[in-house]
Amino acid sequence: MLVIFGIMAALALALGVFIAATWAPDRSVEELKARWAPPPSVFLDVAGMQVHLRDEGPRDDPSPIVLLHGGGSSLHAWEVWAQALKGERRVIRFDMPGFGLTGPAPDGRYGGDDAVRLVIAILDKLGVAHCVIGGNSMGGAIAWRTALAHPASVDKLILVDAGGYPIHGGSTPLGFRLMRIPGVGWLLQNTLPRFLVAEGLRKMFADPSKVTPEMVDRYVELTRRAGNRRALIERSRQRASSPDGLASRIPELKMPTLILWGGRDRLIPPENAERFHHDIAGSTLVMFDDLGHAPDEEDPERTVVAVKQFLGLH
Repeated sequence: MLVIFGIMAALALALGVFIAATWAPDRSVEELKARWAPPPSVFLDVAGMQVHLRDEGPRDDPSPIVLLHGGGSSLHAWEVWAQALKGERRVIRFDMPGFGLTGPAPDGRYGGDDAVRLVIAILDKLGVAHCVIGGNSMGGAIAWRTALAHPASVDKLILVDAGGYPIHGGSTPLGFRLMRIPGVGWLLQNTLPRFLVAEGLRKMFADPSKVTPEMVDRYVELTRRAGNRRALIERSRQRASSPDGLASRIPELKMPTLILWGGRDRLIPPENAERFHHDIAGSTLVMFDDLGHAPDEEDPERTVVAVKQFLGLH
């Protein structure tokens, strides 16, 4: 019995030390704005949220480029692409609910249909009737779902290591695996081990050395935006309880589509790129054999060239 009590005491002590070392309470959006929302950032009142958004480039563009970030990320992921494209095209990007500075959805719903409704509401608010829509990972799944639900509004589609098909195997970051364990919600909402964030980013890249301290800082600080961690846990739970069966309708997509993929993606395998290419008639597939799950961040200068070629830009 004394041995058991000793083990329990040691575990309690270790837990206390861990909590003390990684304690990271929520921060208000006002605290984070100065660093992460300077101009051209704006906050758009849509669906009961103040959506953090950047809208750059010529306003007479008849088909603006809308870029949707992946899970755990933010509009900042597209910075280099936006700078490269905004000289010729209008580029719109924003933080999805529960990520970046937008904050959690008021109704606590994070399904695919909810995301599509928000995308359309934002475009309506901005007066955008037609667009090119693209996204990475989660954002890619939202992009093709939007194109499927509103084909008359989507002129072209760009899928970057996009979600959608069932994944068998793959390497899930430790932080996402922890979310599935009952009882750890409080811990995940009040602590934020920097090593977990760094580990997740290194899983995204084929070359872990490209994960810089500044990049880790950005992900850590924006994850601490009030409500984001709770939203991430809720999103994970909703996804687990309501699997998406919409992938069978992907062959219905008829607009010109660019499929851009990292050949060393350890989260969504390159086989899924081939499947998108097969299912979307006339699509273009560009594989970057040396990049990982987020080629738009790992090598933005090289990957945006493929986007420019697809869009017929200089």
